[in-house]
Amino acid sequence: MSKTYSFDSLQEIAGGDKEFMAIIAKTFLDEIPPDLNAMIQAVNDNNKALAYQFAHKMKPNLEMLGLNLTKDVTSIESWTNTSKSKAAVEPQVEKIETILRQVFKELKEDFNL
Repeated sequence: MSKTYSFDSLQEIAGGDKEFMAIIAKTFLDEIPPDLNAMIQAVNDNNKALAYQFAHKMKPNLEMLGLNLTKDVTSIESWTNTSKSKAAVEPQVEKIETILRQVFKELKEDFNL
């Protein structure tokens, strides 16, 4: 079964070191779920400054795992500089949340975390 995240990207970053791959996966699982929840809450509260901070903070970690979410995260970052309502970015938020929840599950299974 194919992965939502790129195992190859993770392997390349870790230089093929399986222990280091597990550390990266654990760090991702420690840091990203609270950031994701905070970003979702900030969007729901229309707190654009906070939404930007969490979206921007997550972006390198998402890219590190080869997740094709840069466009969606950038949309949220851009939204924070507009007067548009949160409805403008709700599809992107939902997509990011759905994909990341699957990645969390896969990382836990793949690295016994």
